Amino acid sequence: MTIRVGVIGAGIMGADHVRNLAGRIGGASVALVADLDAGRAAAAAGPAGARTTADPKALIKDPDVDAVVIASHDSTHAELILACLDARKPVLCEKPLAPTVEEGRAVVAAEEAMAAELGLSLVSLGFMRRFDPAHTELRRRLAAGELGEVLTAHCVSRNVRSAPDATDVSAITNSAIHELDSMPWLLGTDVAEAAWVSGRKASALAPAGLQDPAFMLLRMADGALVTLELFLNAQYGYSTRLEVVGERGTASFTEAPLLELSLDRRRAAEYPADWRPRFADAYRIELQAWIDSLRTAAPSPLASARDGLRASEIAAALAASIDAGGAFVPVVYE
Repeated sequence: MTIRVGVIGAGIMGADHVRNLAGRIGGASVALVADLDAGRAAAAAGPAGARTTADPKALIKDPDVDAVVIASHDSTHAELILACLDARKPVLCEKPLAPTVEEGRAVVAAEEAMAAELGLSLVSLGFMRRFDPAHTELRRRLAAGELGEVLTAHCVSRNVRSAPDATDVSAITNSAIHELDSMPWLLGTDVAEAAWVSGRKASALAPAGLQDPAFMLLRMADGALVTLELFLNAQYGYSTRLEVVGERGTASFTEAPLLELSLDRRRAAEYPADWRPRFADAYRIELQAWIDSLRTAAPSPLASARDGLRASEIAAALAASIDAGGAFVPVVYE
């Protein structure tokens, strides 16, 4: 059985999903690609031999589409997920679930009502770090208690350049949202309160409205403290790091370079320009797991809509902390 997938959004992430589904994922094909930019849609769909449309809702309703991937702008996610539910079609939506908690709660209410009717959830969230081999191995070791009780964790997330319209809040909901999902998942406990602080000066490359870099503090329900440095205009390359500190030891990711050079009596390593090389395996494994669950009518092993909502609820506490001058703000979960 082949799952015929429609992909909404033909930008960087959507085009990558089309390539994976067409050439690297067993049991899947790409039937239709939707994007407002017809040229971009055609460029993404061409290698897959897929049709194109400018109307995402027409894609969702198309009888030749069995399941949908949403990789369009964050602002479209909630509306398009609800359209997939109306069509009773499984959907994998890239993070975030929705830009606001209110929209996220509306999606979860609709999704859980549909799941109760069908006996199976239709919505999966693209928090791909849950399928990254380094993250899954770390989670296994933490669950086994190898480090003892976790005391703190330090996260670093750096990009080459931010979007020109990035703001303090969008940096949380679009970039930091990964850690807001992965840290509770890794550590096995909720975030109780969160704080956002910044230095006296922002990078000269940061657009107006973005304090870059910024630091975020997450106090977990068991008392462990998580720190996150988010620097969207670091220039030198894409870099993500994590160290978990326990009572008996520490664990950290190794950051493998794309290439190591020895030249002119110097040794240097090259960084990737964005996140895709670092998480290529994670995206592929996640997509295959989703397709396999659809082919066997099994529950999706991906993050759920409620997982996405919980990450958004943490993001809302961080946004409130900005307005509160960096004070810790309790996370309010539905």
